[in-house]
Amino acid sequence: MGHHPVEDSNRSDNTTINTVLEQHLSRRQILRGGATAATMVAGASLVACGGDSNNRNGGDAGSETPAELGFAAVPRSLEDRVVLPDGYQASVLIAKGDALFSDIADYQNDGSGEDFDKRSGDEHDGMEFFGLGAAGVWEPNASERGVLCMNHENLEDDTLHENGVTDAADNGGARPQVEIDREILAHGVACLEVIKEDGQWRYVKDSAFNRRVTGATEAVISGPCAGHDALKTKLSPAGDKGFGTLNNCASGRTPWGTYLTCEENWFSYFNRNDASDARSAVENDLFARYGMGLVSKGFSYREWDTVAGDMYQRFNISVIGATATDDFRNEPNTFGYIVEVDPFDTASKPVKRTAMGRFAHEGAIFAPAEAGKPLVYYMGDDSRNEYLYKFVSAASWDPADVGMGTTAGNKYLDDGKLYVAIFNNDGTGEWKELSFGVNGLDAANPLYPFSSQGDVILATRLAADHVGATKMDRPEWAAVNPMNGECYLTLTNNSGRNRTPDTVDGVNPRTYGGSGGNPNGHIIRWREEGGDHAATSFDWDVFLFGAPADKDAQSINLSGLTADNDFSSPDGLYFDQRGLLWIQTDDGAYRDTVNNQMLVAIPGEVGDGGMLTFTNDFGAEENTTFVGKDASAVDLRRFLVGPKGCEITGITMTPDARSLFINVQHPGEGGSAANFNTDVSTWPNPNGDALSLGNGVSRPRSATIVITREDGGEIAL
Repeated sequence: MGHHPVEDSNRSDNTTINTVLEQHLSRRQILRGGATAATMVAGASLVACGGDSNNRNGGDAGSETPAELGFAAVPRSLEDRVVLPDGYQASVLIAKGDALFSDIADYQNDGSGEDFDKRSGDEHDGMEFFGLGAAGVWEPNASERGVLCMNHENLEDDTLHENGVTDAADNGGARPQVEIDREILAHGVACLEVIKEDGQWRYVKDSAFNRRVTGATEAVISGPCAGHDALKTKLSPAGDKGFGTLNNCASGRTPWGTYLTCEENWFSYFNRNDASDARSAVENDLFARYGMGLVSKGFSYREWDTVAGDMYQRFNISVIGATATDDFRNEPNTFGYIVEVDPFDTASKPVKRTAMGRFAHEGAIFAPAEAGKPLVYYMGDDSRNEYLYKFVSAASWDPADVGMGTTAGNKYLDDGKLYVAIFNNDGTGEWKELSFGVNGLDAANPLYPFSSQGDVILATRLAADHVGATKMDRPEWAAVNPMNGECYLTLTNNSGRNRTPDTVDGVNPRTYGGSGGNPNGHIIRWREEGGDHAATSFDWDVFLFGAPADKDAQSINLSGLTADNDFSSPDGLYFDQRGLLWIQTDDGAYRDTVNNQMLVAIPGEVGDGGMLTFTNDFGAEENTTFVGKDASAVDLRRFLVGPKGCEITGITMTPDARSLFINVQHPGEGGSAANFNTDVSTWPNPNGDALSLGNGVSRPRSATIVITREDGGEIAL
């Protein structure tokens, strides 16, 4: 997610998903006794695959899901405003810099303003709504008062400061500390009380629930990596605490009522300038696998280490001191985790849950909790050619733990099994366990000498490489259908595959366009064996392919998208409580036609489509994959289009389905620093109406908006 470069540090020769496809299809045809029924999808050949012993449905899918959507599709838009269907309204709830407390000045949006530890941060992203009852405690069914938790992923640097970013070279070798403080504190998480009064939502300034977790907040390190030698630093000699959380992208929640924020491109903030012998070969291999080479500066590096003081110097990860506790060589090892935040206890420290793996975490989506069964979380690693993971808790769920805060997290999130996904030749998939002593993850491992589960977590990507995980096209948000338990995952795009037949994949089956790759992305889904989310095998298909509607139906627009629902680069993904699937985009490939957008679908189930054979646009031999129903059959419709230059990201809904919160991130992207991006966007209008055009003057600001129907009814129906 995000508008920044995506690292590809995977040099393993693990299989990409489509290289397994020919055997996969042959086996399915044998099981069926051959293909006997055919239909057409997007002009390509589709053979029905439902209704046989290989189509293991998880129940009567969609039996409680609405039968149809209740709005007309929004047309494409390039306007500098939010566009919604007729009968809907949207207001700006909170924007970058807005004060959470009354003891600081209102934000002027002119590059001034300090105290970002008491303001809304920048680049609003993943978020969750936690209902508040009259007693001021978590009430899962409350819909008119709650705590809204949201991530602040990154920065709109040019609009954050009065005159844009000051380079250290232009300021005597050190950037102004006031700018650096703004930047570090504008990252992280915001928790704020929100309330609906007289049909209008607002956030409550000075609420006891308001809180910022920033790029400098002290956190507890818990789980297998706690106390690990590789996490010991000058600021944490015991290796049991970290400072700050960075590049928090998608989010998650727990059944006991806490918020999960996910560290994605954390590796990109550091400066490393080592001689090749400054670390061991093992350390260098580990750092390289996470995008930090011998002499490198990450794409989000902002010269924070040019100011004196340990809280700034920690972003220089070179080996400088005599030992690891004399410098910050290990600082990156304190990042890359799922971080638990208690929305109802502002005095509690965030906890980095290392058992859930260390990589570019996009989100942490849990399957519906069942008493007496383990909890299961799905997580994507958002970089090119990375993997899909899941975590299964060792403890079984006990509803008595609701409201227990991070104490419950200690029980469920610090001990369990981490798995990585493999898509097999026979059309099924399997989850490969990443545990010390299992599957060759031991001291004799050729990729990394694992000596503990802490080592396995520290080098999660290398462990996944070793067990043969399947490379994917940037695994981003996951979502679980509450009606049938099936799982969905956005594969946003991948520019890293050449336009040749040997790079074509199966769950990632297209490479097309002048530069090749998969510029428009797609969405896959899978059904766990027996409907058990702790199972170690599954079936899969491709739910929808992103594409411009006018692209060739035989090679690119394989889901039959039309002007009412075409999309590119699916990113955010969310199932509401009624079983409707919401899809958000973070796209650069189709922005000349439509701003980033949000769509909604009635999703169906794995196996409801068929076997699709098509020809890639460079004239290669035919390729085959499994797909779901086409776009019209799943009633896919465009619900929202955002303002210019934005990404649409972050989504949560009140339990009554009458209020929908989403984030509009970095409007104005692509503008010039000299004009603070006003030559692209000036959204949001200061009048607070998200549907108003930008006023042509104001600096653009990331913002959270709340959408309701004018008649007060349920959203989308």
